[in-house]
Amino acid sequence: MRDTTRAVRLAVSPMALVLVLGLAAGAWAQVGDSGGVVNPNLAGADELRGLPHLTGPIVDGLMERRPFLSMTDLQAYLSPSLSADQLTELYPRLFVPINLNTASREEILLVPGVGDRMAHEFEEYRPYRALAQFRREIGKYVDDDEVTRFERYVFVPINLNNASDEDILTIPGLGRRMLHEFKEYRPYRAIEQFRREIGKYVDDDEVARFERYVVVE
Repeated sequence: MRDTTRAVRLAVSPMALVLVLGLAAGAWAQVGDSGGVVNPNLAGADELRGLPHLTGPIVDGLMERRPFLSMTDLQAYLSPSLSADQLTELYPRLFVPINLNTASREEILLVPGVGDRMAHEFEEYRPYRALAQFRREIGKYVDDDEVTRFERYVFVPINLNNASDEDILTIPGLGRRMLHEFKEYRPYRAIEQFRREIGKYVDDDEVARFERYVVVE
């Protein structure tokens, strides 16, 4: 009996490993590690002034106009003041993360190093359910280092009703106090409920910024 039990354990261990790996994959963050890329909605003025081509007046305008709710909004603000070459130099250091499921082709092409072919691959695998899926699919075309670099600029929205603490905390600028408030009102029936409840704690601009990163399912 002991040998039989051991044989069963050995037989199921590969499946158990698959299950463990699957659970681990599900726990991976839904917003990529910034890798030092500055988020213009959160950075201080001094940090912004330290970036390429951001003069005092440009930084003042950034601070006044934020939050930028898409990368194309940031592009629209900066492009009258900076040349295409200057923006190409700036965007590896300053970026508004894009939603992998809804970003336009124009917005995807603003990700540093993404051309038409790679933009097509980004779109090909929609809808993304998790950042782990992005890693797996885009990893068919580029190496792990390049996938990690791309992750600095993208996110997959989290489901407000079942997201883990770890995933919620990947939302830029969200700390433990706001994590508690996000979870306090579960289950959410609609995004309007999220706006109403979280609007008790932050202003409308901050609610709109948070809303980019969430869905109600």
